[in-house]
Amino acid sequence: MALSARLEFRQSQSLVMTPQLMQAIKLLQLSNLDLVAYVEAELERNPLLERPEEGTPEAGTDGPDGSAPDRDGADWFEADGAPSQERVESVLDTDISNVYPDEPVQVERGPLDAGALAGDQWSSVGSGGSLGDDYNLESFVSGEVSLHDHLAEQLAVALHDPVQRLIGHDLIDSVDEAGYLRADIPAVAERMGIDEAAVEAVVAVLQTFEPTGVCARSLSECLALQLAERDRLDPAMRTLLDHLDLLARRDMAQLRRLCGVDEEDLSDMVREIMALNPKPGNAFGSVVVQPVVPDVIVMPASDGGWSVELNTETLPKVLVNQSYYARVAKTARGDQEKVYLTDCLQTANWLVKSLDQRAKTILKVSAEIVRQQDAFLAKGVAFLRPLNLRTVAEAIGMHESTVSRVTSNKYMATSRGIFELKYFFTSSIASAEGGDAHSAEAVRHKIRQMIDGEHPDDILSDDTIVKNLRDAGIDIARRTVAKYREAMRIPSSVQRRRQKQLMAAT
Repeated sequence: MALSARLEFRQSQSLVMTPQLMQAIKLLQLSNLDLVAYVEAELERNPLLERPEEGTPEAGTDGPDGSAPDRDGADWFEADGAPSQERVESVLDTDISNVYPDEPVQVERGPLDAGALAGDQWSSVGSGGSLGDDYNLESFVSGEVSLHDHLAEQLAVALHDPVQRLIGHDLIDSVDEAGYLRADIPAVAERMGIDEAAVEAVVAVLQTFEPTGVCARSLSECLALQLAERDRLDPAMRTLLDHLDLLARRDMAQLRRLCGVDEEDLSDMVREIMALNPKPGNAFGSVVVQPVVPDVIVMPASDGGWSVELNTETLPKVLVNQSYYARVAKTARGDQEKVYLTDCLQTANWLVKSLDQRAKTILKVSAEIVRQQDAFLAKGVAFLRPLNLRTVAEAIGMHESTVSRVTSNKYMATSRGIFELKYFFTSSIASAEGGDAHSAEAVRHKIRQMIDGEHPDDILSDDTIVKNLRDAGIDIARRTVAKYREAMRIPSSVQRRRQKQLMAAT
């Protein structure tokens, strides 16, 4: 068969992922903090983008003379998140269209102005003068004393030998927030070229510091240091500390045999241990927990429905200066400058459109979630319905991947607390009577309620819980109950019985 070249036409369809489409998809799944960082980076790169200032008229508002607002002779256009509110009733039919669904911020600081540290600037602080927008009274407030600083201060007094101080500072750097020493003693000795005994000697000194129990290498050692200070570390107590695993399992009979004490003495020993502090370092320099900022706020409406609003505080506002582009484009000297300006304008307009579309998509997905989980908002977690991405996607005419991206790293504030959007998507458990399926989260809630309400003399086994759930119309297997119980860190019926007996004895 002879080979020959020929021309032919072929028609086909394909999806091309343009850079703009990839940007829109990425913006859709970013959290509010990551989105702000992304927009800040775009503001640094694109001269046609600016953030609005206070008093800047928003898009669509007229000036005092009835004309369009003008700033420095420029026409400004703002994207502030599109519609920020949607009403959700018990049955709401909304026409929703489909949605098509980077770098970190690097702030460059300018050189320090020598005049900023002049004497007149410092004198203005004492005289009540203003230092401008950067003046912040919080910078004069002393911070909390950290555990590291607290131990370093004691080290300076306790040890005078330079080598021991060097070892001590190295070990203090390995103390975690709870106060435990996480250093590997042989590795420290090898790295510093000294004997392990020298390191152990410094560890013994560090374990005498305040708070009592700090620099311990295990829970038993931490408790032993606290008991030794109280002169209560007798052989029976040391044996009990060596078998904390039996105490965790509430195996009191085995502990009595090992410690050689009766039931009353063992109860006193356990009571003493429970009064100790297992994490002595937590009292110093605790890490400030950053609260979750919700992206969507749900509030009850006066007519019995729900008001779903976007949290506008989390939506970055961006301005595109079309007039500035027109002025600069006229003075462009070559094709390269014109192409650069055109790319900046296209990027700016696309960012505005992407932010607008992102806000609309979040609002529509959240509104559908509220519509599906109306019973949960009104009555509690026991009425949480089973829900999956496909149900929401079909209801609002979007693809499942779009809904998945929207629900990632997004939070909803309700009257029952702040929940991640993915919280509302749970698997279903069949009904024993052929009715509506039950949400897995609601079943877990029922299991916890049963266990919390059990009597010390009538501890519920997994089989009993299965029977009670089936009587309530929930068809569930025993292994599923055990899996849910372990996921909620609830001990078995045997361990709960021993625990409650111990609490009753103490």
